[in-house]
Amino acid sequence: MSKEQWDNSFSDEEFVYGTRPNEFIEKMSGVLPDHSKIGCFAEGEGRNAVYLAGLGHEVTAYDQSPVGLAKAKELAKEHGVSLQTAVMDLTKEKVETRQYDAAVMVFGHVPREDQAFFIENILDSVKPGGHILLEVYSEDQLKYQTGGPKSLDMLYHPSQILEWIGDHQCLHFYYGEAERNEGKRHHGTGHVIQAVVRKKDTGEV
Repeated sequence: MSKEQWDNSFSDEEFVYGTRPNEFIEKMSGVLPDHSKIGCFAEGEGRNAVYLAGLGHEVTAYDQSPVGLAKAKELAKEHGVSLQTAVMDLTKEKVETRQYDAAVMVFGHVPREDQAFFIENILDSVKPGGHILLEVYSEDQLKYQTGGPKSLDMLYHPSQILEWIGDHQCLHFYYGEAERNEGKRHHGTGHVIQAVVRKKDTGEV
């Protein structure tokens, strides 16, 4: 969706994806060293960023919607944590490279033609030896109709994710069903792709 569409979506008084962290991020957050510097990409209203800040990490939330990020700040204040935000179109604007100990991306769905740049942007932001955690809906999600984009062009294929990971170390990869009940937009069994990646720490990446 466009920036204007996301602004309109996030202008809802409710947190449209809820305020609890994504279940996969909550489960896998233990892989992250204490007091990590983390970038949360396509973070919307901030549920995962606030959760990670609550664990003691230094977190910056990126999204193209200032309305969503304003709600992220509001949520952080409610939870008594500090959160940095940055309004960026991650399919066009490059984030500073090798600045984070980890990167997180949950359901950041962009058009097929922009997906490679988007994922590369996330990977490049992480220092060698750092971690990338991501969960997205697969193309098979169209059969489930329990959330996510309604267009095949906005969904992901597992072979492409593996191609983008390249020769970085893949610590976890899953392609299959998962139960997701997050606010009013994700409700029930869906079909996801998950990855936990450790960025290659030798040579140029």
